[in-house]
Order: sequence, then C-alpha cells, then structure tokens
Amino acid sequence: MVSKGRESKPHIGIYGRRNNGKSSLINSLAGQDIAIVSDHAGTTTDPVKKSFEITGFGPVILVDTAGIDDSGELGQKRVERTVRTLDIIDLALLIVTENTWGEYEDDLVERFRNHDIPFIIIHNKSDLKEPAEDFRKKIKSITGSDLFEFSAVDRRNYEDLINLIGKTIPEHSYRTPTLLGDLISYGDIVILITPIDVEAPAGRLILPQVQTIRDILDNDAVAIVLKEREVDEFLKRTGIMPALAITDSQVFKKADASIPTEIPLTSFSILLARFKGDFEQYLKGTPRISGLRDGDRVLLLESCTHHVACDDIGRTKIPRWISNFTGKKIDYDVVAGLDLLPRPVIDYSLVIQCGGCMITRKQLHNRLQAAIRAGVPVTNYGMAIAYVQGIYERAIAPFTRAGKASYL
Repeated sequence: MVSKGRESKPHIGIYGRRNNGKSSLINSLAGQDIAIVSDHAGTTTDPVKKSFEITGFGPVILVDTAGIDDSGELGQKRVERTVRTLDIIDLALLIVTENTWGEYEDDLVERFRNHDIPFIIIHNKSDLKEPAEDFRKKIKSITGSDLFEFSAVDRRNYEDLINLIGKTIPEHSYRTPTLLGDLISYGDIVILITPIDVEAPAGRLILPQVQTIRDILDNDAVAIVLKEREVDEFLKRTGIMPALAITDSQVFKKADASIPTEIPLTSFSILLARFKGDFEQYLKGTPRISGLRDGDRVLLLESCTHHVACDDIGRTKIPRWISNFTGKKIDYDVVAGLDLLPRPVIDYSLVIQCGGCMITRKQLHNRLQAAIRAGVPVTNYGMAIAYVQGIYERAIAPFTRAGKASYL
C-alpha cells in the first residue's frame, strides 16, 4: 500500500481503465519519463508514487494506479490496491478515452464522493479521437463536471490542465497550518517536557517534538526543552513562568505535579489531535472509556510502523492503564500504518488513534470515518491517557476555552 508517510505535498491520484494513458499523462505532467508506458494493457501493476514539481504549480506527489478494469484473481488484488489509494489522495484525475464511460467510471466517481475527493475527468488520447459533444453532455449530466480534453502526445491544453489542477485541489492540501499559532504570542516561552527512555530514538527527538519546536520558532516564541526530572529544579532556579507547557503523554502525571496550575498544560499527542484529528469527536468519545465493560474490544490505531519496545505506549501502556482504570477485562487490537482492520469496526467499543505525526490530516480523518459512521466512539492516545490519569480537563483546557476546540 502506498502511504503518504512523511510527504506533506499534495497527492494526485491517476485513475482509469487499462491502456487509457494514465502513465503517459504522468510523464507529460512531469516533463520526463517517470512512469513506464506500453501499448500492452496492464503495464502498471501496483500503485506507484512519484515526487516532482509541476511547472507553474509546485511540488506534488503523483500516484499512478493499476487499471480499474483489471481482471482475474491477481487483477482483482491490483484493483483493491488502487481503491485503497483513495485514503491518501487530495485530488483525483479520472482518465477516459474514445468517448467511453461505464460502470467502472461510475464506481470511481461514487468512491471519490464518498471520500470527499475533488476530481477532474480527462479525455486522454484526444489526438486519436476527440470527445464528441454528446459525450461531453453525458459526462456533465452524470457527474456535474465538465470533461477536459487532453493528449499526452501533443500536450494540447497542457497549461489549462495545470491551472485547473491548481484551482481544484483543496487549499489544505498544500498550505502549512500552525500547531500553536492561536495559543502563543511573540516572545512567549513554551516548555517542552521530553523524556528520554527506551522508546526514544537514539540521537534524535521524535517527530511531534521536532514539529512543535519548529512551530514555536515560526511563531517567534521561545522553546525550552527539558527532561521530566529537570522541570522542578528549572522552574525553581529561573523563576520563569511559561505561557504553555507541553509534555509527552507518558509522563502526564509527573508534568501535572511539576507545572503550576496557573500554567496551561497539554501533551504533544493532544496538540496533534487538535491539529490533525477530529477533535470534536475525540471530545465526545474520550469519556466513553468509563463505560467500557468486560469483554469489550478496543482498537488502537498507530499511524506508522516502528520498532516495538517491551513497554510500548500503544501495545502495552495504554491497554494497561485503561484496564487498571476501568477494572474490566478488555481485549485490545493494534493496527499499524494504514493496514486493514482485523475485524469489522462495529466490533469495537472504542477506537484510540495516535497523534498521527506520520500521516496527513486527510488520511487520519479517512481512517476514523468508518468508526464515526458506525457510531463507535473515537479518541486519541494523549486524551485517553490524560483521562485515565485524572488530568483530562486540564489537558484539553487550552483548546476548549474561548471556542478553540473548533480551531481547525
């Protein structure tokens, strides 16, 4: 499965039947041969992700997919992989040729709409056969969208296509929002509490900590990074009263005891929950932890794959804390990355999503939608930890005061 991973560039998916010129379109947009082109249908077997800059628009990731009409047992698996790319796509280009439209295209358009993905319908190979007027009207009637005429051979309407991509792709796909911009001001001091334990990567900080430091600097504020055992002495010795303190969720209780109550306190994970997640749903779902019963099943969703330590936060600590808090015998499943769930989402009494530092906001929301639609409560690692450790109200207060829960 192609994962958006660390890439924050807009992802544009190319979809259509075999031999409709999807790879040729990619090469035309890139201005270089980055996708294999062949007269033989089915050359592209699995989704392929290519990063480059579209002249006149900017850096993007193009995802070349297998033909939606692939056949046979192996072909069906390729189609399934193609469909799964919809979880990471910001804009879809649906390629048709020879005035042909049918159930494959109807199905794709329905999937685009279900995933809330804007799309452009492109009639490719127009140098061989131009779109007929009645076909244009048919497409408009079925989809509500105009048909765009293109040819990868003579690059007709190339500049217009680039402009259309720029107008159609959602702004949030390429803008850089802020983690803390509405919480801190120029010159504010922010304390970051970052434990260095067996789960900390050797020689570096984890991505949420790095992102937070950068955001503090971007907002012309000051970041002070401390290990949890240094906080008390630092505050006592310097007399500094930070505008905000942000802690690793695993040391929430220690941070709560060390940071004076008049100083707002939250965690990196909750910061990301507000930044990327469905924060309103998290606020509704977190208290449902108290209602868990014997035999309930809880799903923990990690956004990445990583080395699992003996005291892993998602696989060990959160299940232990929740079981101790509720006093109930609960079953837990953990799914890493964007892997498929081991059972239907309706089987779960609660879904707990990590901060999502390795995936995009769209990916994270798509990941949660099945649970939300099914009425399964959702929460976030940091919010769940704060709840079972008795400091939930303090941890979410920086975002729920003055309507800040709806910041994104």
